[in-house]
Amino acid sequence: MKKTWLLGFGFFSISITWSLYNAFVPYFLDPYLKSTALIGFMMTLDNYFALFLQPWIGHLSDKTQTRFGKRMPFLMLGMPAAALFVILIPLHTSFITLLLFMMLMNLSMSVYRSPTVALMPDITPDHQRTKANGIINFMGGFGGILAFGAGSVLYGANPSFPFIAAAAITLISLWILTAAIKENRDVIVSLPAEKRPKIKLKGELDRTTVLLLAAIFFWFVSYQGVEALFTLYGKHYMGLTEKDAAFSLTFFSLFFVLFAIPSGWLGNRLGKRKTILAGVIGLFAVFAAVPFVDTVLLLRVLLALGGICWALININSYPFVVSVGSEGSIGTRTGLYYLVSSLAAITSPPLLGLMIDQFGYRSLFICASAGMLLASCSSLWSGMTEKALPLTSRFRPKQICKASYNRVPDVSGAFFCF
Repeated sequence: MKKTWLLGFGFFSISITWSLYNAFVPYFLDPYLKSTALIGFMMTLDNYFALFLQPWIGHLSDKTQTRFGKRMPFLMLGMPAAALFVILIPLHTSFITLLLFMMLMNLSMSVYRSPTVALMPDITPDHQRTKANGIINFMGGFGGILAFGAGSVLYGANPSFPFIAAAAITLISLWILTAAIKENRDVIVSLPAEKRPKIKLKGELDRTTVLLLAAIFFWFVSYQGVEALFTLYGKHYMGLTEKDAAFSLTFFSLFFVLFAIPSGWLGNRLGKRKTILAGVIGLFAVFAAVPFVDTVLLLRVLLALGGICWALININSYPFVVSVGSEGSIGTRTGLYYLVSSLAAITSPPLLGLMIDQFGYRSLFICASAGMLLASCSSLWSGMTEKALPLTSRFRPKQICKASYNRVPDVSGAFFCF
């Protein structure tokens, strides 16, 4: 799993950049926009880019063939551009230049985000993907925590320092990735472009995939709505200070990071489907219980349990989306995954905000639990099953594997070395 940890630097840099962007860019927008709603809309630009660009970029990377591989050219193009525009954001001189740098930074991030994610299943056997996804999410979560901790200190010294640090980390991560991962050597399945089956987006949308994507949409609606509106819930419904409300939400994020790797291990041992359903049912129970809690201690205990359940869901969901398709459609399915999650991120805060306006803050977690219930129904109706690896083992020639590894065919006819 050494290469998985090295690939995790890509997620580490993405998470640091987004965390700093979400934390400090609203401060840059505040002098220009007096409406909080407009600031919130501007902060969803990344989701609109993800909605329209990432499925296409992921599909394009499936069909790409260069001497650097399928995914790496997108990283080599997008990461330096993102580093440049991240540095320029705090150096803006007007609202127009700030908006321009924000859009170019979001565009650059969209170029390489899906290909970076798709690299994981490219270089990881199916039976190890849940563990690998746990590792890279752990790296990403650690990057987010580091961004909020060290980033606040750097911002206090100079508003541009955290963005310069994020750019430097992005470039260092690109160097690590290009030095450690050689796609044409490390990918498990590497067919010449002319021999690859043509991947049609419509052909990937079978009943199982559509219902699985619906489940992903519903649980992201619940999660994104709670993440965006929880501090207001804590302040106005529970009477917490702004600081205590924000600190309470940290328990959710912290326990997600702590259980990222164990969740991948459980998905590998028990199966992705069972692990995801356990997480969905558990998070439904947590969200349903929160409106009846009136103490901070119990609230934080429930949020910690919620973080564990979210890890069970989130760590295993992307490998599951990939596993129900063919090896040649990894990039396409990665784009679909981010399409659905981005659509949920765009629709959830205003939708749940409207419910709060109509029925009060108590309705936040009632609607969130309803979303998890719909997610569990979609998961069950999909009849989703994992593609089990055949028990038959063969040996791959040493000149191909460069070692006498076991050779195990999966259902698509690809051969895994492990």
